[in-house]
Amino acid sequence: MKKERPLALGMAFGVATGSVIGVLTDNIGLWIPVGIAIGAAIGAAIRKRQRP
Repeated sequence: MKKERPLALGMAFGVATGSVIGVLTDNIGLWIPVGIAIGAAIGAAIRKRQRP
């Protein structure tokens, strides 16, 4: 199995979450970038923990 890329995975979940929240609040233009930022931060934190 290939090695996972936590940054990309976090950003993908962020886009999905931001899209859902954006559609529900009728402000998708705001929530997609917010979701990407939060997902990138989570992915970077996971990547930092995995590397010694």
